[in-house]
This record gives sequence, C-alpha cells and structure tokens, in this order.
Amino acid sequence: MRNRGAIILLSVLLAIISLYYLSFTFVTNKVEGDAEEYAKAVVDNGNYGRQLTDAERNGLIDIQKKAYLDSVDNEVVYRLIRKYTYKDCKEREMNLGLDLRGGMNISLEISAEDVLLSLVRDPNDPSLQKALETARTQVKDQTGTNFIQTFGKAFDEIQSADKPALAYLFATSTNSDKIQITSTNEEVIKYLEKEYEAAIGNAYDVINKRIDQFGVVQPNIQKDVAVKGVFHIELPGIKDPERVEKLLKQAAVLEFWETYNRDELANQLATADKYLMAAKNAEASRTDIEAAKDTVAEEIADTTNIAEAKDSTEVNEAVENAEGNSIFDRLLPQVGGRGAYGPVIGFVKKADMESVMEDLNRKEVKTAFDKNVVFAWGFKELKEAPGYYELIALKASKDGKAALNGEVVTNAQQEFGQTSATAEVTMAMNNIGSTQWARITKENIGRSIAIVLDNAVYSYPTVNDEIKGGRSQITGNFTLEEATDLANVLKAGKMTAPAVILSKEVVGPSLGQKAINSGMWSFIIAFVLVLLYMIFYYNKSGLVADVALICNLFLIFGVMASIGAVLTLPGIAGMVLTIGMSVDANVLIYERIREEMRAGKMIKSAVADGYKNAYSAILDSNITTILIGIVLAYFGVGPVRGFATTLIIGILTSLFTAIFITRLIFTAMLDKDRKITIGNKLTMNAFTNLHIDFIGAKKIAFIISGTLIVVSIISLCTRGLKQGIDFTGGRNYVVKFDNNVVPEDVAKALEVSFGERPVVKTFGDANQVKVTTQYRIQDIKDKAAGEEADQKLYEGLKNAKLLPEGVDQQTFFSDYRQTSQVVGPTVADDIKTKSVVAILLGLVVMFLYILLRFRKWQYSLGASIALIHDVVITLGIFSLLYSVMPFNMEVDQSFIAAILTIVGYSINDTVVIFDRLREYTGLFPNRDRKTTINAAVNSTVGRTINTSMTTLVVLLAIFIFGGESIRGFCFALLLGVVIGTYSSIFIASPIAYILGVGKKKNQEEVSK
Repeated sequence: MRNRGAIILLSVLLAIISLYYLSFTFVTNKVEGDAEEYAKAVVDNGNYGRQLTDAERNGLIDIQKKAYLDSVDNEVVYRLIRKYTYKDCKEREMNLGLDLRGGMNISLEISAEDVLLSLVRDPNDPSLQKALETARTQVKDQTGTNFIQTFGKAFDEIQSADKPALAYLFATSTNSDKIQITSTNEEVIKYLEKEYEAAIGNAYDVINKRIDQFGVVQPNIQKDVAVKGVFHIELPGIKDPERVEKLLKQAAVLEFWETYNRDELANQLATADKYLMAAKNAEASRTDIEAAKDTVAEEIADTTNIAEAKDSTEVNEAVENAEGNSIFDRLLPQVGGRGAYGPVIGFVKKADMESVMEDLNRKEVKTAFDKNVVFAWGFKELKEAPGYYELIALKASKDGKAALNGEVVTNAQQEFGQTSATAEVTMAMNNIGSTQWARITKENIGRSIAIVLDNAVYSYPTVNDEIKGGRSQITGNFTLEEATDLANVLKAGKMTAPAVILSKEVVGPSLGQKAINSGMWSFIIAFVLVLLYMIFYYNKSGLVADVALICNLFLIFGVMASIGAVLTLPGIAGMVLTIGMSVDANVLIYERIREEMRAGKMIKSAVADGYKNAYSAILDSNITTILIGIVLAYFGVGPVRGFATTLIIGILTSLFTAIFITRLIFTAMLDKDRKITIGNKLTMNAFTNLHIDFIGAKKIAFIISGTLIVVSIISLCTRGLKQGIDFTGGRNYVVKFDNNVVPEDVAKALEVSFGERPVVKTFGDANQVKVTTQYRIQDIKDKAAGEEADQKLYEGLKNAKLLPEGVDQQTFFSDYRQTSQVVGPTVADDIKTKSVVAILLGLVVMFLYILLRFRKWQYSLGASIALIHDVVITLGIFSLLYSVMPFNMEVDQSFIAAILTIVGYSINDTVVIFDRLREYTGLFPNRDRKTTINAAVNSTVGRTINTSMTTLVVLLAIFIFGGESIRGFCFALLLGVVIGTYSSIFIASPIAYILGVGKKKNQEEVSK
C-alpha cells in the first residue's frame, strides 16, 4: 500500500482533533453533573419547615445549580493545550438541536405604534398623542383589536374643523406616490396598514436572516395569528440568551454622522449648563423660567471657555441653591486615565446617563446649542473606566438627519484589524453610497465621522483622506463576537421598527426526554446489530469493517463538534444514511475481493485488485450523493441544511475509514501473515451464479410501479398529506401544574381529548408545559372553535387526573392555563419553496455528474426517473395510510429530511449498478445487451441485499424501540430503503436498457 505513513499520520491527526473537540462535551457534562449533585444535596439538606412539592424542590434545585455553574463560569475546569474555563468548554461542546435538547423561547412584537411614529412628520403633535393614548387604552382592554383602525377612529373623534387631517401628519415628500396632503383619513389609514404589514413582513425576513447567520440550525419561527405583529421563536441549544436578545431587538438603523469637535461646543455647553441650573432653580422657587434664563445669559455673555464659566463668581452665585444640578457634576472630562478628545464631550456614569440626556434635551437647554447639534452615547462602557460611557456630539445635516444612511451598505464582514488584535467590521457600499461617502470624507478631513447603529455610536474614526470606492471599516475595540454580531445584523438588513421582547422562557426538547432516550438506545441496539451482522457475513473482514464503522461515527461527531454543527433529528437521518453508505463501501470492496479469489488469485493479490476495482463504484456513488448534499447545504434552510451538513461530513469520513482504515488493517495483517477470511461456509458463495432475468420482468415491474404512481397521484390530489403543525400552525397553550409532569404523559392524555397527538414540551420549570395542537385549526378565526379547543384541553387533563380534584373549568383557565395563542406555521412558504428548489437543483447536479462520468444521457435519465418514482410512491403511501396506521404520519420538517435520505440512498444504489453495467459493457462489447445488463444487476445483488439489510436493521430498531414521536419518520425511511432498492433494480436498469444503454453506434443506425 502506497503512502502508508502519510495515511497513518492523517488518521492519528484526525483522531486527536476529534477527541480534542469532543472532550469539551465530556468536561461540561461532568461539571453540570457535579452541579446537579451539589444542588440536590443543598436542597435536600435544607430546613424548610414543611414538605416541599416537586415543583418547589425542582425550582430550588435549578436555582442552586445555576448559582453553582455561575460560580465556576470563569474557573479553570480543564487543562489541555491551555487552561479552559467552564465558559470556554461550554462554547466548544457538541450542539444539539431543539428536538433533542430544547432551547430558548422568545416572544417579540413589532409594535404598530412604533411603525406609526416612524412615519409621522411630528411625533409630538398633540392630536397625534391624544389619539395614540386612546388607541393604547382600547387595545389593552380588548385583545386582538386592530391598533391602526382604533387609532384612526380615535383621531376622527378628536379632529375638528380647525384641526389638520391625518394627511397633514403623515404625507411627506418620501411617500408622495402613496398619499397626498389632500388624502382623506380613510386613505391614510389604509396606507398605514399597508406599511405595518410591510414592516411585519420585513421583520420576519430580517429575523430569519439574523438567526440563520447567528448559526442556529432548525429554529422555529411562528407568527401569532390572533395578535398581529407578534412572533414566537424557539432557538435550539442557546448558550448566550442576552446576546440573542440583543441580536433580535436591534432595528439595525445604520447611519453616518458628521461630528463637532469638543472645543467647538465649549461655550455652548457652558451656556447650556447655566440655562439648566437657572431653569431648575426657577422651577424650585416657582419664578419665571424665561426671566432667569435671560439673567444668566447676560452674566455669562463674555465667558470664553468651560473652565472660566465653571469657576466664575457669577456661575457660583447662580448655582448656589442648585447643588448637583450642574451637567459638569455628572459629565466628567477625564476618567480612568483617558481624557475627552475629538467629538467626545465627556464621560458619564451609567446611572447618570438618563438624567444627563433628559437635561440636554430640555427646550430651554437646547436653545444654547446650534440647531444641528445632536448628542449620542457610545455603544459600550469604557474598558479603561468600567461603568462609564462616552457622550458624543453629532452634527445633523440640513434636513436634521445623518449625512448618509446604511441603506447604501451592500455587504459587511468581520475580520481582525491590520494594526491591532481587536476585531473590526469591513463594509462595502453601492455606487450611490460610494460617491456620497467620498464627498463626505473629503469635506471632513481631519475631523471624525461617527458610525451610529440604533442611535448608539459604535466608532468615530478620524478621516485622514478622501475615501473612494465605498469600502471602509467600523472599529471600536470589538471582541470577535461583537464584530460578528454587528456584521450579521448589517448583512441581514434593518427592521422598519424595533422589536420588543414580550417574554422569554427555556423550553424542553420537542421530542421529549423519554423519546430521546428511547431513540438513542434504539440507535445503539441497531448499531450493535449491524456490527454483529458484518462479523457473521464476512468473518474476520467483517470485524475490520466494524472497526472502520466505529471510527467513522467517532470522526462524524468529532468533525461536527469542531465546526459547531448542530445535531438534530434530520441530522440523525443523515447519519443513518451515512452508516448505510459506509457499510456499502466495505461490502463493495469485500464482494470484489471474493470475485478475485474465485478467479483463482491469492489473497494478497485479491485484496489489492478488490480495492482497485471497487474504487470506481464507491467514488461515483458517494460523489453523486455528496454533490446533492453540497447543493442542499448551500441553498437549503432549516431541516434541509441540518440534514445536508451531517450527510456531507458523514460521506467524507466514511470514504476515509472504509477505504483507508480497512486497507491499513488488511496490509498490517498480510505483512504479519495473518489469515484473512472474507466469509464463512454459509455466506462465501451466497448470491453467486445468479441468472435472474430482471430485464424480462420489466413489464410486470412497470405495471406495478405505474399503478402505484397513479394511485399515489390520485391520493395526493384528493386526500393530500396530513400536514403537521410545522406547515399549518396551531393553538399554543402554556399550562402550569402543581407538581412536575412528564411531557409524554400530557401528550397521551390530550391525544384522547383532541383526537390527535399534540406536541408537548417542558416550558421553563418542570411543572410547566407548552402544548401545541392542530385541533380545528382550519377554523382559526372562529371564536367557537377556540372555545371548544379550550374545553378539550381542560377535559383531557382532568380525565387523565393531571389536575387536582375539584378544579373546575374557570379555575383551570385562571390558575393553570397561563397563556393561549393561535400561531401560524413554523415552515413559511419561502422555506418550502427554497427546500423544493434546493432538491431540484441537487437532482440537476446529480444528472450532470452521471452524464459526465458515464458519458451517456441514458444513465442520467434512468437514475432521475427512478428517484422521482421513489419520492412519488413514498408520498402516495403516506397520503393513503395516514388515517389508517396506528402511529402519527404527519408531514413535518423531519419528513423533508426523510425524503432527502430516500433520494440519497436510492441514487447510491442505482449508481453502483450502473457502474457495474458500464464495466460489463466495456468487457463484453459483443454480448447481447439484455444479457449484459442482467449480468450486471445479478452481480450486484449480494451487495444490494447486504447494504439494504444493514440499513433496514438500523431503521427497524429505531422504528420499534425509538418511541411514538419518531415512528412516522422512521416509517418513511423504511419505505424509502425498500422502494429505492426495488427501483434501482426494476426501474432504473430497465429504463437504461429501453433508452439504449450498451447499444453500439452501428446498431443504433440499423434500428433507425
């Protein structure tokens, strides 16, 4: 074996890297296990004077556990290459998805009032404020009331002949194509409603993009149907909730402002301070403010700088009775060894920021400044002086706005600065922005330009020269995390109105812990059965394959941990497919070695030639699948991307382990003259000398498949599919019990009441659950349907004795049911569209690859028809049987992954057969085509059955032992394996035959 040393070195390095990244998961599990034991000991040894309920005990345990983990957050818990704190380890541990681990639930709102205020000409107009106050009160009292319509009615009531109409408040030059100054109130309200709908749509898109760039795989984002503008978001495995909140709340309004220098405002600030203290003294003594202001103005008319004003006798006398009111008592010129410079006016404690800004915005104080002076805070506290923030002076343009807005930014990315170790954000602008930016920078050479996001100054670099090309940097002593979030927010775009966080809770895994445990045990059982089967069928060589398979799983988890990928149920589907393909590669090699041995070759030559001859089929089958995976990972979203990520990693690792690890072991055994066996008496010659006429059976196969396809299409058109909550939306309830409950028990109880199994997960504490049901979701706007669903919820819990005796319906709704919501689908239409487009693109790429490798379009078309055949029949069976089978056959996000698995498995099987057909066509050019194709299919039957059997063993174990919640998912995969195997033999190959595969050119001419 060539390059043995390099392969051994690479294997060792991969193993070390995988072990390194997986070790963080082991460390965090140990620390969290210690925290759990500590918390239980503290609570159980406490003296509470009475017996605690389960909910109280668990609540106290959670508090103690959190306190323990907070205390060790920055403690070193792991020493390896360097010292790692618990926080470091937590950031590097294996990520699990929402279905396996749970995560964070956030409800946020895009306020209609905020949208109105962003569109109005004068937010302080008295008529506007009065109408808003009325609308606010009415909406608060009546849930679900349309705020904008209510605002319109309130404005109509207070409007009089001498008061301006709504158009006066909202018609501007920027929206003149939508409303005019002569527009009626009704027309303005319609315009406002359209703008609000657009703002909600914009927010939904932006939130999706931000979450996607944040790295969260398979989030759930739902619109609240009852309350417009409200979104409910579930994020799996979140480790930094505050960071997520900040990311979601930002409106991301980016602006570039010119600035004042500090010395330019010295006199104005002194005057403003005088006005402020005089005003406060006047308020305190009930004297006339204007008179006091004029007096003070005369006293300081000759003052030339802040220091003189501060120290002057006049100033001291004026503020004698206003101690502590001075801006200079709170606005310091120097803190932590850092002095104010450039546009920085001074530094203020966090506790004083609100009062300082209120004072600067007083009408009497603002008259001391130029009309285009605007003050803003730095976005984070000073590193040199924790707790202090910079006050920065901005210069507004003639229209009172920034010199340039962020809409001209086309891209943003984080990177490390060339001259410092801190991170920065690089921006690119469009042509209009580049031109304006060049002008602004040219006019401000030697001065600072402030980069402002959501009214906070992120940096204020000094302009050294005109900047052309529209490319610039945002610097601000950012950490890499801060720079990454800023770049992601800018790339995702701005929201028309900021989002308000309504609530946030920790949610349990959507599969339920019991289902997860069952699923993991079933996976382990299935894996062990595969290992035993390989030993039984291939003897010692099977043991070698098992070593490769174990190495493969180890590397998959290691690579996923190293790149921060999230393991979800669709990801496990990709892993099941990977196991099948990993076994398949070994089966292909072993069957080839057997063929060489039957041809009379010695074991050493048989092994070498077996590997050599198997490479083509292994590479072609895996490359077609990996190309589909790459397309899905790039264009897909949600479960599609989760599946593709795991699939790509799995294929690469399975290729490495199946080809190189097993070859290393065989080479070592041969070097030591160890006996190598490729089977036993029962299996050595199994499936040899087969002469089945597969092509002759094509008519029967086509009749069977044609019938199934027609029936499937009719069923899909008439019955359709039973869509899950992911696609339809549902009713959400949060229910709090007196004691801890198991989500699976609640789901079973409500299944009887609702007639279908709801999704139930822990929501916050262990005695609180979130229930999502589709009950009468088609009558989503029917109030009676909602009341009936409420009744079913109460009855289901009461009949299952999950509620205490004597709890009536009214008490349940007031004390136990915490919230009730109607939500839209998790999988939005654009996600469905993108998923379909990604799958179609994957099929096109696969078609082109097969065409390139096999040089005949007939192979590509045959494979594509077989794939369509598999998908249509699988969907048809689900359509026909969803109301018959004793388990849930809903089509949800996981079902998408199941369909993708079927596509991957089927193409793998088909390409292996086509590869042998191509080989036989070259070896026997004069043989009858039918005989050649039959021989090719017959020669791969052993491989097909072994690969199918090992994959089916895994799926059957998960199907039987994995729990109710994933049974429908596994059933789809089982169907896919059976149908995919059938189509590769009885559909793809006969179609290739009909289309003329193996036909010589002169034969084609004769046939014509």
